[in-house]
Amino acid sequence: MDLAGNRPRTVVTGGPWDLVVMWGGFPLLGAGVGWLLAATTGWLARLPWVPFGDLVEWLDRLPEPQATLGTVAVGVLAGLVVAGVGTAERLIVTVDAAQVRLRRSDQDRSMARADTRVVFRADGHLVLLDADGAELAREPTDLPAAELAEAFRRHGWGWADDDPHRSAYRLWVPDLPGLPAGADALLRARERALGRDRRDDARELRRELGLIGVVLRDEGKRQYWRLSARAVTPRPEQTTSAEREPDGR
Repeated sequence: MDLAGNRPRTVVTGGPWDLVVMWGGFPLLGAGVGWLLAATTGWLARLPWVPFGDLVEWLDRLPEPQATLGTVAVGVLAGLVVAGVGTAERLIVTVDAAQVRLRRSDQDRSMARADTRVVFRADGHLVLLDADGAELAREPTDLPAAELAEAFRRHGWGWADDDPHRSAYRLWVPDLPGLPAGADALLRARERALGRDRRDDARELRRELGLIGVVLRDEGKRQYWRLSARAVTPRPEQTTSAEREPDGR
């Protein structure tokens, strides 16, 4: 067991019951949906507005018990897929006096306590800020705030019960003055990415904005912003940061 500051590291995760619910509950739910579909195909096949009508009619023509067994099996398989995705997307937070490790299936990141000024959970995200107020990490999670607070405070990290900069955020609208050079174009591109549900693009654009000192908070499709201490904004006599993209949008 690793020790830091004479205290063992603390791991915050969903726990075994979350896994039981996912790997037991979702397959059972899928089986129930499959059985219900098999039991109602005759009725559904007579409704002209039902989507995938050809598939429903094909299922209705299958002999029993093959039709019911098949739809139940597909439902169980779908439940297992959902459980697998949910397990892979779980955030595992490991904290000690020196660093925090944030793990998912597709990433494994560590941040040093010396680089972190405050940690908090807000809007369904675990957020770490540095001394400039810039984001070191922002990870979506449903881990309980109380458990996260206990883990970080136990090892001497600065924990806040809410975003200490919440009152500094402003709603972004195109051509808004006061932003660093290039920020407006990035925010326009990110607005389109959010509208098209392109999450990877939106995440990358958030990172690019962070590099020039713009910190974001989303409410649905709306973007709210504030500046960190590292941002460089135009002087009053300069052109505002709102920059048109090459296509004029």
